[in-house]
Amino acid sequence: MRSQNLIPVMAVSGLLLLSVSATAADTYGKGVTLADATPIAQLLGRPADFGGKTVRVEGVVTEVCTAMGCWMALAPEGQPNGSTVLIQVEHDGVIVFPLSAKGHKAAAQGVMEKIEGGEGREAAAELAAQQGAKAQVPAQWRIAATGAVVY
Repeated sequence: MRSQNLIPVMAVSGLLLLSVSATAADTYGKGVTLADATPIAQLLGRPADFGGKTVRVEGVVTEVCTAMGCWMALAPEGQPNGSTVLIQVEHDGVIVFPLSAKGHKAAAQGVMEKIEGGEGREAAAELAAQQGAKAQVPAQWRIAATGAVVY
């Protein structure tokens, strides 16, 4: 008799697992493998201390590249109007961040580097333009993304 009662419970449990997996996070590039996140404020406060190092950040996606999805900006969770860190792929098309990521929580991983010019400077200028009055100056540093997860 008890085994008959377990069948409906198992069926419901299976459906719950399917619904959880249907709303799972979307992974881009190589994903995120570092366990510990560096706070965005700490990165922005002392970016040179992290130059050349692989870091993980977590926050809320505030902006996404509208042309090719080659970058996104993350702000600390709970501070969507706060300072953002630029997450940019090395080459267009390597990772494409969807516009639908805006407003979602995300984690990203990559190497912290100073923006010298080229695509990095263009992305920083585009981010500043999208942020409008909120942006004081274009980003001077970026995370060269190897992967990200959007929840």
